[in-house]
Amino acid sequence: MARIILALALAAPAAALVAPLNTVSRSVKVAETKNDLAALCDENPTALGFEGIWDPLGCADYDFWGLGNEATIGYLRHAEIKHGRVAMAGFLGFVAQSTPLVSGEHAIQPYPGYVAGCTPQVQWDNVPLIGKLQILVAVGMLESYGEGAGREKDAAGYTHYTQGGKPGYYPPIVGKGPPGQILFNLWDPFQLIPDSDPATKKNRLFAEINNGRLAMLGLFSLLAESRVPGSNPQLAIFDLHIPAYDGNVMASVFPELGNDFAGPAFAVLGVCGFLQQLKNGAVRKI
Repeated sequence: MARIILALALAAPAAALVAPLNTVSRSVKVAETKNDLAALCDENPTALGFEGIWDPLGCADYDFWGLGNEATIGYLRHAEIKHGRVAMAGFLGFVAQSTPLVSGEHAIQPYPGYVAGCTPQVQWDNVPLIGKLQILVAVGMLESYGEGAGREKDAAGYTHYTQGGKPGYYPPIVGKGPPGQILFNLWDPFQLIPDSDPATKKNRLFAEINNGRLAMLGLFSLLAESRVPGSNPQLAIFDLHIPAYDGNVMASVFPELGNDFAGPAFAVLGVCGFLQQLKNGAVRKI
């Protein structure tokens, strides 16, 4: 249980490493109160029919990093939306990587060192250390752009989600990074989706939150079934067979002895977090 709790904590978005510690005073009104959460729950009820806020850990009353309770609620709402988006991508990716279309056999090997017929977890295990670090750095860059956009002079009108900004909003990143190598935004990269009225956007956000919650449960159910076959009997009802995996699904986030990825990964995260805090002025210069 301790390992699971630690792994879930470490799986939180890198925003936890780069949150602006001293940029919001406790007296700042950011329009994210517990009453606002209760109103959102009334507008977007869950299928299980909980009344009010489902908050068994009391997180809606916390004060992270001295930002204040309202900023903390803004952070938690943003984190839930982001986790849901990642889980939706992860769920679809797991299903796709379990099919012969991805796992192979292929007539032409897609890359050097390719091994056919591997489960999604084994596919990750087979990625060399340098490849995993590249993925980690790319994700860290995206997190950094998202957290720091409010301090860029070209981000007119952007407000951080802990300071009253819209939870779930990711600012445009076209042209970011030296020498402006990012060519597309994360949302609507090809500008094909027409703009919607505020009411439609609100309903679509509710749908995204609900889908994200379901995807988080779904992804964990696939991981559990692959590790302990039969742990999700509902899959048998639909004749769904998840490939078994006898490794450690948390090996990339839990620093076990013999894990050649966790140590360098945590070092990279620590350095990136420190540099971001230094940029935001949260670390005192000595």
